[in-house]
Amino acid sequence: MENKRVNDVVEEKKASAISGVPILLLTVILLIAAIAGMMLAFVNEIFVLGIILAFYVLVGWIPFLGLKMLRPNEAYVLTLFGKYYGTLKGPGYYFVHPFCSSINPIKEGKIGSAVSEVSANLTTGSVNMNVANVFNKRISLKTMTLNNDRQKINDKMGNPIVIGIVVIWRVENTARAVFNVDNFAEFLSIQCDAALRNIVRMYPYDVTDDQELGETSLRGSSIEIAQNLREEIQSKVEVAGLEIIEARITHLAYAPEIAAAMLQRQQANAIIDARQMIVEGAVGMVEMALAKLSDNNVVELDEERKAAMVSNLLVVLCGNRDAQPIVNSGSLY
Repeated sequence: MENKRVNDVVEEKKASAISGVPILLLTVILLIAAIAGMMLAFVNEIFVLGIILAFYVLVGWIPFLGLKMLRPNEAYVLTLFGKYYGTLKGPGYYFVHPFCSSINPIKEGKIGSAVSEVSANLTTGSVNMNVANVFNKRISLKTMTLNNDRQKINDKMGNPIVIGIVVIWRVENTARAVFNVDNFAEFLSIQCDAALRNIVRMYPYDVTDDQELGETSLRGSSIEIAQNLREEIQSKVEVAGLEIIEARITHLAYAPEIAAAMLQRQQANAIIDARQMIVEGAVGMVEMALAKLSDNNVVELDEERKAAMVSNLLVVLCGNRDAQPIVNSGSLY
């Protein structure tokens, strides 16, 4: 029985509702008729009828409490005398049980600060119209964005890095979002930070020479990292009825204390790679030059002269500065 009671709360169900327009018109007409009849009854000294109609006027506004209006991608989570009544979804004007109350834990957490703000504004003669949104208990079903502060985390190699992510999410199960966690927005924010730390610690910032070329890294495998991050966050917020649509890294850099050293390392690697490419190209050009001279019988060089020519060509091709030509007007030997 205990498991069944918990499941009834967790699982979302549709609230019983009808169109609110006929109820609104009927309630207004009955109130106007009751007020007019009460006045006529007291004028004609029919006190019993007047008292009955006066009592109806006092309680006849209660159906107004059951009128709910929803815009697209909004929902009401309703409770009746403390029990989960159902979720009202879909744009329209509805009538539900008048004593149903709606719950939104995000807006409820802001009511205290909003009331203080209203009191302060009233003393200065101004009212903040945003307070109306605080007391609005609708749950948004729209796709939303969470962008937490950047975090400093150690990667797989122990290097401190600064990383930031953006998470695209929406409420999928309103009952779980309201009843399983205290505040589903704060819960999501905390779980995103925890999941980000778990993922970053599994991968290095970048692949170095002493690592395998195909190893996954934070900088080089952004798509795979994003997929793993989304799955990690989704597993943690499933209990809150949230759906993680996408999670992407928006900022990735070494921490300031090691950024300069890592920049020098990257520059050194770039210089080495460039020099290696230059040397490989120069050797190929020297081989081609010697082969062309030999094939076309342009000049015959002994081994000593070939060595000198190779040395000169390598100096010219691999040097950082333009070569200064020296014209030899004497004998080659």
